[in-house]
Amino acid sequence: MDKVCADQGQEFLAFMEFYRTLPLYQFTHFTANQEIIEAFEEEEAINKGHIHIVDFDVAYGFQWPSLIQSLSDMATTSRTISLTLTGYFGNEEELMITKDRLESFANGCPNLSFKFEAGILRGSSPISIHVEANSTLVVNFPFHLQTLRSSQEIKNTLGTVYSMNPSLVVLVEKEGNQRRSFLPKFMELLYFYTATFDSLNEFLPLESIKRLNIEKNHLAKEIKLEIAQGHIKEAFEHEKSWKETMKLFGFEGKKMSSRSLSQAKLLLKIKSPCTMIGDGANCGFEVFEKDEGHEIALTWRDRELISVSCWRCTSQ
Repeated sequence: MDKVCADQGQEFLAFMEFYRTLPLYQFTHFTANQEIIEAFEEEEAINKGHIHIVDFDVAYGFQWPSLIQSLSDMATTSRTISLTLTGYFGNEEELMITKDRLESFANGCPNLSFKFEAGILRGSSPISIHVEANSTLVVNFPFHLQTLRSSQEIKNTLGTVYSMNPSLVVLVEKEGNQRRSFLPKFMELLYFYTATFDSLNEFLPLESIKRLNIEKNHLAKEIKLEIAQGHIKEAFEHEKSWKETMKLFGFEGKKMSSRSLSQAKLLLKIKSPCTMIGDGANCGFEVFEKDEGHEIALTWRDRELISVSCWRCTSQ
C-alpha cells in the first residue's frame, strides 16, 4: 500500500512538472475554458448564474482552478454563480483527492457556489446526471474518445451526450488519433512523443532531475499505456475522423472564439524560453486556426500535436 501511494505521489509530481514546463495541457485547458466562459455568458439571460460541466477525464483537475477563479471574478454579492462539476476518472481514490483539491480551492473564491460530483469510472456510459433547469451545460472530452474500445462504446457515449442537449461540447484530441491498426497508430505515437521529447530540450537540460522525473514517471507510463491500448483495440478500426463521427451523431462544429486564439498565442509567449532571453523567437511551439476557424491546433516545429474544437447539437 505504501509503495502504491509513493508511486501515485511520484506520478502526480511528474505530471505537475510536465504541466508547468510545456504548454501542451495549458493550451488545451485555457482554450477550452475560454470557450466555456463565452458559452456561459451567451446564456446569462436564462441560466440564472448556473453552469454544469461534465468532464469525461477530470484527472488531477488542473483544468478547473482557472475557470473557478474566472467565474468568481465575474460574480458579485448580488449575482452569485453556481458551478457544478461532474468528473470522471479511472482511479476512484485519485478522483476523491481531486474532489478535495478543487473544493478547497473553490472555498477561497467569493460569490461562487461550487459542487463536485464524482462520476462512475471511465469506460462505461455515464449514469443519469441531474442538471438544474436552464443551466448552461458543457461536456468536456479531453482525449477521451480515443480511449473507447468499440463502436458500441462510441455510440453509447455520444448518444448519451446528445440526449443531454448540452450548450457546448469541447473535443480535445491528439493529432491523428483515429482508430486504425496498431502499426500506423504506433507510428503516430512515435511522431507525437518524438516531438514532445524534442520540445523538452528547449526547456530543460538532459541532466535535469525535473526532466528525469517527467520522463520516468509521466511520459514513460503514458507511452506504455497508449501502446497497451493500441494492442487491445487493434481489432477495432475506426476509419472516420472524430469530427466526422461527431457530425454523424448529430453535432455541428462551432467557430472558435478570436479571444481563444489570442489567449493561446499569449500563453506561448509567456511559456517560451526564448521570450525569457528576449530574442522574440517562438522556439518551436505555434498555434493556428484550421478547418475554417472551427479548430485551434498547437504545433511543435510544424508538427501538429494537439487540437481543440467545440460542438453543439443540431436541432433536436
